[in-house]
Amino acid sequence: VESEKIEIESRLSDYGRYLLDIIPKYLQGVNLAHGDELELQIYPDALIPTMIFLRNHTNAQFESLVDITAIDVPKREHRFEIIYNLLSLRYNSRIRVKTYTDELTPIKSITHIFPGANWFEREVWDMYGVYFANHPDLRRILTDYGFDGHPQRKDFPLSGYTETRATTLPIGLNISLLIRCVLQIRYDDELKRIVSEPVEFAQEFRKFDLETPWEQFPSYREDKLETLESGDEIMEDDSKK
Repeated sequence: VESEKIEIESRLSDYGRYLLDIIPKYLQGVNLAHGDELELQIYPDALIPTMIFLRNHTNAQFESLVDITAIDVPKREHRFEIIYNLLSLRYNSRIRVKTYTDELTPIKSITHIFPGANWFEREVWDMYGVYFANHPDLRRILTDYGFDGHPQRKDFPLSGYTETRATTLPIGLNISLLIRCVLQIRYDDELKRIVSEPVEFAQEFRKFDLETPWEQFPSYREDKLETLESGDEIMEDDSKK
């Protein structure tokens, strides 16, 4: 098993150096993550030519787009890291492509290269607010159309911006809309339409103390607190009497 792992790492390292030699102006770096996962760091402007190369080149043939996701690191200048996972059925291998952007700079859509990227990019837009230029139908896919904000951003509030509750629904409402109403929004009888409302709390949001529950039982703590001497305890008892 160890010899197979070493062989895989060697082949991936060789292929990474091969890519650096062929497309050096597109790559910022090549890494081996967890020893057996090849990662390419690329410039945002190099996304389209890199994807075309990885899909079409004879020694690549990564023709299957498995997933697109993102992570949010607000402290970075470019807070969003966009991650593309590709699969080559011809060589039975995977590769991960990473690029970056901020809240205002769009990323080019790759739907014309991988049609399956359509929904993946919509999901990243919905959850993180990363805009994909030239996307044919960039709209929300997981949240409701009137949803405010992007839930996977680190600065998105825990309670959200809109209240989630349900009231009596009109007769004849289809089942898909019924599910959305029960989970996210409500039907307004006066307006005769589905509405979202600002969040209202009956009390202020509390910060809870996350200390271990064993702190409530000092006798069971390993680091016991200082205790009174036996004589002091007797004197205290006498004074109370």
